[in-house]
Amino acid sequence: MRTVIQRVKYASVTIDVVVRSAIKTGLLVLVGIEDADNDEDVLWLAKKICNLRVFDDDNGVMNRSIIEADGEILLVSQFTLHASTKKGNRPSYIRASKPEIAIPRYEQFCDEIALQLGKPVQTGEFGADMKVELLNDGPVTIIIDTKNRE
Repeated sequence: MRTVIQRVKYASVTIDVVVRSAIKTGLLVLVGIEDADNDEDVLWLAKKICNLRVFDDDNGVMNRSIIEADGEILLVSQFTLHASTKKGNRPSYIRASKPEIAIPRYEQFCDEIALQLGKPVQTGEFGADMKVELLNDGPVTIIIDTKNRE
């Protein structure tokens, strides 16, 4: 699983001019899934994201997690995170899982993040043409790939 995590003041997902989901202070997490991803990846990544210390403490130091900051999370599926650009100029998405594998894994990830966070998460819609709007706070942007955890 590959993620791009952005600390935001707000973020939203709009589909067909209708806002599907929106959050205020929190994390926008773009997540790409590949066939090699498993339950262990889901658990490890959910725990890592919910415990990342990227929110300011009382001294203005990034020392608080999303849980401690009482923030929200918006999870958006993003198959293009597994783009390969090694050959030519047209990215290949062969590593990205097909919907029959990716959807259940994405839903499992959403459920695990909500469990770790202690409250529901907001989501995009898998496979939809989504317009994502955000105000990156910092900016703070972190990339985590479960295949590079060691």
